[in-house]
Amino acid sequence: MRMMKLRIADWGFRISLCLALFGALAFGQIPEPGPAKSVNVPAVKETKLKNGLTVAVVEKHSSPIVTVQLLIKAGASMEGMEKAGLANITADMLTKGTKTRSAEQIAEEMEFLGTSINTGAGWNSSSVSMTVTTDKIGQAMAVMSDVVLNPTFKQEELDLLKSQSLDELQSAMTQPSFLASYVGSVYSLKEHPAGGTPASLGSMSRDDVSGFYARVYSPDSSVLIFTGDVTSAQAASLAAKLFGKWGMPRPTDNVTYSAESSPTPPKQRGEIANRILVVDLPKSGQASVNYFKSIDSFGRSGNRYYTAAVLNSLLGGGYSSRLNQEIRIKRGLSYGAGSSFGWRGSSTNFTTRTQTKNQSAAEVAELVIAELRRLAETDAVETELNPRRLVLTGNFGRNLETTAGLASAIGDLYTFSIATTELNNYMPNINGVTPVGVKGFATEYLRNGDLIIVGDYSIFKDDLAKRFPSIKVDVIPASELDITKPNLRK
Repeated sequence: MRMMKLRIADWGFRISLCLALFGALAFGQIPEPGPAKSVNVPAVKETKLKNGLTVAVVEKHSSPIVTVQLLIKAGASMEGMEKAGLANITADMLTKGTKTRSAEQIAEEMEFLGTSINTGAGWNSSSVSMTVTTDKIGQAMAVMSDVVLNPTFKQEELDLLKSQSLDELQSAMTQPSFLASYVGSVYSLKEHPAGGTPASLGSMSRDDVSGFYARVYSPDSSVLIFTGDVTSAQAASLAAKLFGKWGMPRPTDNVTYSAESSPTPPKQRGEIANRILVVDLPKSGQASVNYFKSIDSFGRSGNRYYTAAVLNSLLGGGYSSRLNQEIRIKRGLSYGAGSSFGWRGSSTNFTTRTQTKNQSAAEVAELVIAELRRLAETDAVETELNPRRLVLTGNFGRNLETTAGLASAIGDLYTFSIATTELNNYMPNINGVTPVGVKGFATEYLRNGDLIIVGDYSIFKDDLAKRFPSIKVDVIPASELDITKPNLRK
C-alpha cells in the first residue's frame, strides 16, 4: 500500500512538473519559427483535345488516389443581378439527372465506387470534381462525363432545388453576418450575391438554366485537371474517350443583363472609412461589423497578389492576426475576427468581418478602422511579419500534399490564365514581401472603404455617432431592404 501511495505521489509530481513546464511554455516567449521547407511541384503536363479541351496532368504516385476536376472558366460574373444564383443552380443541376441516369442512380453509382461528384460555381468559374482510387478512375469518370455532357435539367428537380435554395436564403437573411455580405456585395463591391436573391431564384426557369449551360459550358473554355496516381498518357486517353465528343456550345440568342447598380459613393476623403451603412435588424442578438473595399487597379495576376496575401495574414488571417488579437484576445468582444481578398480577373475585393454584441458594435468598428490605419501608417516589424509568411508558405505546402489541394491550386491558375510554373514561385514571392511593401499596399488600396454594420441600431446608434462624428450614417431597416433597387430599398 505504501509503495502504491509513493507511486501515486510520484506520478502526481510528474504531472505537476509537466503542467508547470507547459504553463511556462504557454505564457513565456513564443519560440522563433523554423525555416520554411521548400516545395517543388512537378511540372504540369498539358495537352489539348481536338474540340479545344485542355487536359492538365500532375503525376503524384505516392498513393493510389486521383483527383479529377473539370474547370469551366465561367461563373457568377456571367449572370447579372436579374439572374443571380444561375451559375450555382446550373452547376447543382448537373447531378440531378442525365439522359440515361437519374439523380439517385448517379449518387448510388458513385457511392459504390467510393466517391461522389462535387459541383459548384464561384464568381470566376464553375467546377465538377471527384477524388477516387486509381483502380476506379475509368468507371467514375464515365459517370462524371455523363453529368457534364448529358444533363436533362428536369423541371421537378429544378423546382425542388429552387425551393431548397429559397428556404436557405430566407433563413440566412435573418443572420447579421450573412446579411452584411449580401448587402456589401452590391453597396460596396458593385456586384451581386452569387447565391441569388429571392426575386432571381423565384423567377428562374428551366430555359434560364439550359440556356446558361449551352452558353458557357464549352470545351474550349474548360480545363480537365488530373492530379495523383495517373500518367499523362492514361489521363489523355481517358479525356479523349470520355470528353472527346463534347461539342462546342449550341447557338443561342445573345443574353444581356442590366449593369449592377447601387448608391454612388460620395467624393473620397482619403480616410479609411468613406461611408457607413447600417442595416437595422431589431432584436438581433448580435451585430455584424464589416469593412468592404473594392480595388479596381489590379486582379489576381502580378506580384501585388503576394503582398496582399501577406498583408491579409498579418491583419486577419488566423488566431494570432492583429484583428483577432485586438478584438477577441485582448478585449473579449467577439469569438473571432478576420479578413480576406476575393480575386477577380482585373480587380479584387477586400473585406474584414466580425460579430459582436450590439452594445460593442461601435467600439469594434472603431478597432477595425484603427487596425487598417495602423497598416497604412506604420511599418510592420520583421519579427511580426516573418511568422505570417511562414504560416502562408506552410499552409501552401500542406495544401499541395493532397491531390485535391493540388488540383485546386492548378485550377486557380487556369482560371486567371496564369502560367502553371507560378506554383513554384509562390514561396519566394511570399518571402520577398517586405514591411514597406505591406504599408504601401495598405496606404494605396485599402482607404476609402465602407463600414457596414447589421444589428439592432437602437442599441449602438449614439455610440456610433460619437465614435464617427464626421461620417453620415445611412440606415436601412432590414424589413425595407431590396438590393435589386438602386437605393437598396423596397
